[in-house]
Amino acid sequence: MYLRARDYGLRNVEVAHPGITARLQSDPEAAVQVFEPEDVESLYYLGGAWMLAISLGLDRPGLVADLPAARAVLDRALELDESFERGALHSAFVTLESVGEAMGGSYARAREHFARAVELSDGQDAGPYLALAAGVSIAEENREEFRDLLKTALAIDPDEAPESRLLNLIAQKRARVLLDHIDDLFFEPFDELDEELENRP
Repeated sequence: MYLRARDYGLRNVEVAHPGITARLQSDPEAAVQVFEPEDVESLYYLGGAWMLAISLGLDRPGLVADLPAARAVLDRALELDESFERGALHSAFVTLESVGEAMGGSYARAREHFARAVELSDGQDAGPYLALAAGVSIAEENREEFRDLLKTALAIDPDEAPESRLLNLIAQKRARVLLDHIDDLFFEPFDELDEELENRP
């Protein structure tokens, strides 16, 4: 589905910028310079779908090879309007940077984007909390942070920001699922494991 969304996104930008798909493949950094502020929404959806497809297909070298193009699209959108949709681009970058250093990501930069996303959304967007919890907290084995981030996301009142209500409700549903499976995502702390072993007959 993400690949279909990416393809729709590429067809969309081709209307105003014929040949952009091929240029994104050959020289993404130069290709994205043709985009202007009015393209930001298109870039957000294109780059987001592309990035999510890659994050779910890390075992597919051909897809992973598209990472520079997806990053360039989102970089350009962020450069043109970092406040788009109250920080939605920064939230997307939390996920993008969570791919790890081996693929050009950075957990430190993910945290910077998270902080900016929360700031721009006045803390009323559950998305950044989900992105950091799923992308960074799990990778760093930070169970306490993971739990705190998801509880913060669940504490957001969806009615406080009507324009984000549906997205927040979806994010909160996912947060509940992740919390329900926390023991599947993290190793049990050694002190709790030791205590459990000591209490066994």
